[in-house]
Order: sequence, then C-alpha cells, then structure tokens
Amino acid sequence: MTEPAFDPPLPEADPEVWRLVQGEDARQRESLRLIASENYVSRAVLQACAASLTNKYAEGYPGRRYYEGMDFIDPLESLAIDRAKALFGAEHANVQPYSGSPANLAVLLALLQPGDVTMGLALPAGGHLTHGWKVSATGIYYRSVQYGVRRDDHRIDLDEVRALALQHRPKLIWAGHSAYPRQLDFAAFASIAAEVGAHLVADIAHIAGLVVGGAHPSPVPHCAAVTTTTHKTLRGPRGGLILSKAEHAAAIDKAVFPGLQGGPHNHTTAAKAVAFGEAATPAFRAYAQQIVANAKALAEQLLARGYTLVSGGTDNHLLLVDLTATGISGRVAGTALSRCGIELNGNAIPFDPRKPFDPSGIRVGVPALTSRGLGTAQMNDVATLLHDAIAEAARTAGNPSDEFCTTMRARVREFLAPWPAPGL
Repeated sequence: MTEPAFDPPLPEADPEVWRLVQGEDARQRESLRLIASENYVSRAVLQACAASLTNKYAEGYPGRRYYEGMDFIDPLESLAIDRAKALFGAEHANVQPYSGSPANLAVLLALLQPGDVTMGLALPAGGHLTHGWKVSATGIYYRSVQYGVRRDDHRIDLDEVRALALQHRPKLIWAGHSAYPRQLDFAAFASIAAEVGAHLVADIAHIAGLVVGGAHPSPVPHCAAVTTTTHKTLRGPRGGLILSKAEHAAAIDKAVFPGLQGGPHNHTTAAKAVAFGEAATPAFRAYAQQIVANAKALAEQLLARGYTLVSGGTDNHLLLVDLTATGISGRVAGTALSRCGIELNGNAIPFDPRKPFDPSGIRVGVPALTSRGLGTAQMNDVATLLHDAIAEAARTAGNPSDEFCTTMRARVREFLAPWPAPGL
C-alpha cells in the first residue's frame, strides 16, 4: 500500500511564505490603517476563505451546473444569494463576481451594446476607473461622458449631470465613486436617467456597509442594477456582488457566466454568505453608524488643526485632505507616513494641478479603525498622530529620520494596544 503523502502545515511546507504572512499579520495589528478601501474581516470570514471549498469547480448556477458533486455547493450559493437579497432588499442577486470591476463589466455586457454611451463621475473628481475612464475597458469599448463636481464646494453638480444627459442621451448612468466624501442622491440620479431613457446603475463598493447599516440611503429602489465589492465597509471577503431588478436577472447572470467568468470561487462565496449574515445584525447597524460618526469627528479634528478638506468635511466613511499648504504631495506624505506605521494613500483632489501619480491630496478612511472598536473619543488622538507625522514629513521634504519613524511606530502601537485587530 502506498503511504499517504506528507502534508505539512504552511510553516513547515514553505517557511518563506509563512514568514511573509506572519509579517503581514503583525503589520495589520500594529499599523494605523486609514486606507478607505480596507478593513478587517471576522475570524469566521477568514475561516470560510480557507475552507476546502477552494478545491471544487462549480461552473453554472445552483441546479444548472456543468460539474457533479454539488451537494453542498448549490445550497451554499443559494444561501448567499438569499442573504444578499434580504440584506439589500433586492429582487435578484448574483454572488459570483470575482470583484467589483468584473461586476461593473458584467452589468455593461448585460445592459448595453459596445459603443453605447455611458456617463460616470470623472476619476479626478472622485469617480472610479470602471465608470468609463479612458484607460479602462469601460471607456474603451463604450463611449463615455464624464460629469464632475462644482469648483466652489466640490459637490456633484446634478444640473450638469442633467444637461450632459440631455445632450448625449446615454444608455447607462453610473452613480458611484471611490473618493467622494458626500452622500449620493440616488433619487435625483434616477429622475435624470428616466428623463433620457437610461439605465441607472449604482456602484456602492465603498458604501455598501453604510447602506445596509442605515447610514446612507439605498440605491436599490431606484436602479436597474447595483454593484458592489463585498469587502470595504461591508467587512466581507475580497469579492463582488450584483443586485438587480428581476427583469434583468437573466441578462446579468449570463453576462457573469459564461460572459466574463468561469467557475466561481466557492470558498469566497461561503465567506460572502458569512459576511451577509453578520451585516444583518443590530451590531453591524451600530458599526455602520459609528463609521460615519468617527469620520465626522476626525474631519472636525483635522479642520481644527488647519487642514483643508475637500467639500469641507464628510458624510460617509472617508475624507480627502488637500496638502497643498504643507508643501508636499499626497504621494510623498503617504510614503513617509507608511514608514511611521500610518497607512493611507495619496489621492487626487478636484481640479488637482498635480499629476495623478503624485497628487495633492490624501484619502483617509475609518472603517478599519472602527472595526477595532475605536470611537469618536479616539479621533483626537488619531488626528494628532496624523498631524505630527505630516508636519515632520513636510519639515523634512518627505524624508523623516529613521529615529522619528521608529518613535512614531511605537506611539501607534501603544495607542492601538487596547483595541485588538478582529480576526487576527
């Protein structure tokens, strides 16, 4: 009889990879994580991501597969679908998209023809690449018109949106963003879309957790389809989700598979189901409300320290800080702060005179800190850490000393010690 193969755990099988994974765990525990698109998932979500489900192929949909052995995969995906529909109040849900960008591509494939006109928030104004920006497939295979924000208050100009829609008669209008600190008026967008006969599609990748937690209005009643990632504020695994009206269900499903994807990632589907279940609880609703409260409190603290915020503040989970007055770019500041144990990203601001890879602003988000249990009372200390690191980066032209960075890292670790990182 052949002896079973030795099946060592990761630390023995590949010490080099294990060392890097352990390093990442430590970094996530010990860093002030302010990247708006990042969060901590629960231990249950992590366990689902690591399940044996990763071994199974499942092309097709529940009850209509191209493989056998679906005894547990079909009910698992059906559970995720049912939970998503209930959570968002949607008529249809497709839980198979690998992430948000493929979800957006699937909606375009389902609802449009190549060359049709779309409209979306311009990338420099806080939009996303997949809303028709010229370097994205969504701007290459479709004719995209971009709307923006007003120069005086950095809010979306719905009068401009309507005027552009009447002029260009788009077949689809995107309502969504990756760096816009205010609420979206989905009802107003729906009115414009109806006037020109366009599909309204909301991309709520950043705010999905706020939507289901009641901290942001829902787009679902107003839209032909809604796309989102399942991470960020929703606090699930890296993945995508499409919600739609029942009339578009067949076209959406066909666009995802076989239109764009092969077999879904079943372990991720399981983790999505877990996350949807967590998001349906009163505790998650309180969490979503706390995100917005924390973001507003941090905005107030930064304003009090003399910083300029795009639009003057925030209504959601993120804020954009204009660093022009400091004399350093957002990219330089982000790199320097990372050395200090503070993680955020350089970000373009509206009407930014600098290039996108070296922009004038930084994007700051609080979902991860809120997941650790920090509240409004701690935002003063967060602002102090941010200010001290930015001020030193500015004083040293983006090159704070190793000694300063070591001291800052120690301050960050001490500050975070009372709030353990979930799941780790």
